[in-house]
Amino acid sequence: MKHFKLLTIAVCALTLSACSIFKKSELSTAQTSVITDRKWKLVELYGKPIADQVNGKMPFLQLHTKDSRYSATGGCNGIGGNFSLEGNGRIKFSAGMSTKMACDNMEVENELTKALMTADNYSLSGEDLSLNKARMAPLARFKAVK
Repeated sequence: MKHFKLLTIAVCALTLSACSIFKKSELSTAQTSVITDRKWKLVELYGKPIADQVNGKMPFLQLHTKDSRYSATGGCNGIGGNFSLEGNGRIKFSAGMSTKMACDNMEVENELTKALMTADNYSLSGEDLSLNKARMAPLARFKAVK
């Protein structure tokens, strides 16, 4: 009888913990849908504020759910490639195409490309998206474009 009670308690505990796993999964899916298919304006790179316009263009990042591709600009060339999202806020960008125009201010574009290739996770706080490497300071910060 004592073993039966212990077995029942163990099964209940396992069932409850399994339910919490599914809730985390649903949250990840909800968070994923919040960051994809939106335009994110670049506001900070490596701790430095970014102007609203660079070379007459708004620097941005957009993650497209349909084909798991991203598009971005640092104010000169178009940047794009594939991305993948995993649980716990993990993200991975791969290099793809880029136009090759020469512009006056290429620093933002070069640093944005570097941040995308370095980032391994993201965090979301309201309308703010941060791309991060491990637990270091954010590489890039974005604000949702309305």
